[in-house]
Amino acid sequence: MRIIVLLLAVVVGLGLIVVVVGYLLPVQHVVTVAARVPATPEQVWDALTDVAAYPTWRGDVASVAMLPSDSGHVAWREQGKNDAIAYAIEEAERPRRLVTRITDPSLPFGGGWEYVITPDGAGSRVQITERGEVYNPVFRFVSRFVMGHSATASAYLKSLGARFGATVTPQVA
Repeated sequence: MRIIVLLLAVVVGLGLIVVVVGYLLPVQHVVTVAARVPATPEQVWDALTDVAAYPTWRGDVASVAMLPSDSGHVAWREQGKNDAIAYAIEEAERPRRLVTRITDPSLPFGGGWEYVITPDGAGSRVQITERGEVYNPVFRFVSRFVMGHSATASAYLKSLGARFGATVTPQVA
């Protein structure tokens, strides 16, 4: 019986530590990740802005539903394995800069991505800067210490590279 009580105390203590540390972490974070993709800036731009085609090259997206225009910009909802997230394009400067944001206020996180595409030899350097917000302290802890703030952008860049037949290695700037 003592072992069960001790194990329960350890679990509760660890949970409390996660919550306290999560509250101490800032809600906002900024991380930049970049990779070289073997495609022209125009080809990269077309892949990034053809959101309806995301399920064909992004393994984390099961389907995309186009939404009514958000202030004249393209808006969509991505259905992943566990959740759906609504996005909109805020700024678009073909083929060099794209800014998107999460538009669903009910999520425990939010923010946006800025993509910067620059020519790099026969390909392009694609840089994603995530300006994220994580409202739930437990999610903040997980985002910072378990997943890492750069995980989603890095996975996106790997999928983008694979879309053009390459294995890319994202670098955190």
